[in-house]
Amino acid sequence: MRPEMDVEELLRGRARAAGTEERMEEEAAAAARRMAERAAAEGLLDVSYMTFETPFGAMLAAATPRGLVRLAFPEEGEAQVLEGLARRLSPRIMRSAGRFDDLRRELEAYFAGTLRSFDAATDWSLIGPFATKVLRATAAIPYGQVSNYSQVAGEAGSPRGSRAAGNALGSNPIPIVIPCHRVLRVGGALGGYAGGLERKRFLLELEGGGAGQGRLL
Repeated sequence: MRPEMDVEELLRGRARAAGTEERMEEEAAAAARRMAERAAAEGLLDVSYMTFETPFGAMLAAATPRGLVRLAFPEEGEAQVLEGLARRLSPRIMRSAGRFDDLRRELEAYFAGTLRSFDAATDWSLIGPFATKVLRATAAIPYGQVSNYSQVAGEAGSPRGSRAAGNALGSNPIPIVIPCHRVLRVGGALGGYAGGLERKRFLLELEGGGAGQGRLL
């Protein structure tokens, strides 16, 4: 047999192997989806999750039957986030991409600058009583505008609790959807952000508010 025939046959063999591998991956993914759907339907799944690409990298979203409960930045680590969810909510956790189709579309539209508010249901189970008050006040800040720590503390019933409000914002388990990036220091300085100040600045600029602009004072 001529050497070129050997090469052609080798390439065909590799193509067949690649096609088989691709089909196996598709079948495995489909089986995983069916398993997740069945587990959810039978009440055997308490937390579903998936990861997807954003301008910030691969973020992890997790949801309970009540709604989105966690949105984690890449550096938080998938294993660590899932361990925390298992400890605080339930160990019955499974990857389920279809559960997050609407959220993925909303985030894509948000980062494209065409979405001003999220419709995704949220589950506040990971948020304490005072933090819930702070974050509900934060969720009411309109797109493209900002408030400050003192104001949201006051709206949470603790006018002198700016530091505690900052801690609550820093532990927000659902950033972006609950827009803690819209809260600045009095005077317009960025303050802190669990996702890093560059991301906070990015989000403010995306929304057209920018640090120090559009303050609700």
